[in-house]
Amino acid sequence: MSEPGTDTGFAGDFDPAAVRRSALRVTALVGVVLLIALLTPGLGTLRDRIGDAAVGWLLVALALEALSGLSYVLMLKAIFLRGQSWWAAQRLGWSELAMGSIVPSSGVAGLALGAWVFNRVGADPKVIARRSIAFYLIKGSVNFIAVAVVGLLLFAGVGPDLSPWLTLFPALVAIAVIALVVQMPRIGPGPRPGPDARRLTQMLSTTRRTLIHATQEAGEILRRREPAVYLGAFGFWFFDNAVLWATFQAFGADPSPWVILLGYLIGQLGGLIPVPGGIGGVDGGLIGTFVLYGIPAEPAVIAVLAYRVILFWLPLLIGGVAFFFMQRQIREIEAQQAADLARAERDHVARHGAAGHDAAEPAPASANDADAAGKSPGQS
Repeated sequence: MSEPGTDTGFAGDFDPAAVRRSALRVTALVGVVLLIALLTPGLGTLRDRIGDAAVGWLLVALALEALSGLSYVLMLKAIFLRGQSWWAAQRLGWSELAMGSIVPSSGVAGLALGAWVFNRVGADPKVIARRSIAFYLIKGSVNFIAVAVVGLLLFAGVGPDLSPWLTLFPALVAIAVIALVVQMPRIGPGPRPGPDARRLTQMLSTTRRTLIHATQEAGEILRRREPAVYLGAFGFWFFDNAVLWATFQAFGADPSPWVILLGYLIGQLGGLIPVPGGIGGVDGGLIGTFVLYGIPAEPAVIAVLAYRVILFWLPLLIGGVAFFFMQRQIREIEAQQAADLARAERDHVARHGAAGHDAAEPAPASANDADAAGKSPGQS
């Protein structure tokens, strides 16, 4: 068993100082992008389009992003905070989403924050690390299933007529990835490297074992057939796609929903698709993908930028408030744990005397699971 406060690789990935530095860099970058958009000659048409945005559709996009966040919270509660209050799940879930805005890493940074929080309140770090990766696998699997289904439907003639390279090929890649993940437990962890093995060999072995255990955990979670897990994973994906669709509508573009659904995951891969001008990151990936699928560059650029602004600021603003309340609750939990430990020690001394106390000092309680961690982070 791990003692409360024991640091592990996953929980230790969260560094508050690094987060503050990342927040400053992101804020500076957003400011630079806005200055470029406002002052650069030749972007007058783009600025005019921004000014002509349909406010109603932008409000719809904000509402859809809020629903995507609530879906994330729903799934998080079902997996990590069973039996806890909805408000507790809101505080942790929105804090994780805010972290994902500051440190874009496909949601891994948010899960590292969650692991750090659970570690501080005494949950078993190994359980939380394994369950966090399982959570990530379940959430991400919806994207790949959608690409497989939508790609095969488009190849079969449903929706716009597109090249097989833009329909069948990504569908087959998604199916291959799904099959690989499903088969991972059957591959087995392999032999453990010896103590003298190279660091890279040990790291690969640890990664392989962790993924296998997390895949097994994900299977166990899905076999519970809890509606909140399925609805949360689907809602997070669906409403995030809908935000992108709404931003296109806000600027007078109406691409096929099929193209948005298929381009969404491919575009999230960022720099893996060659984009004219060397644009990188998620923005460039999405813009390049939509251009490849026949959407004109100008509406693609402006709709994706609006989508990214909403995706960045809404979780950050809500999550910042949620994190403030969650930190305060964590401090209260830690103070209560310290008081309980001190009281237990006093009772032990009173019953057995100082000699008995020195011989059998009680160890701090440790939880095997976040669900059994006394109080969960944010519990009211």
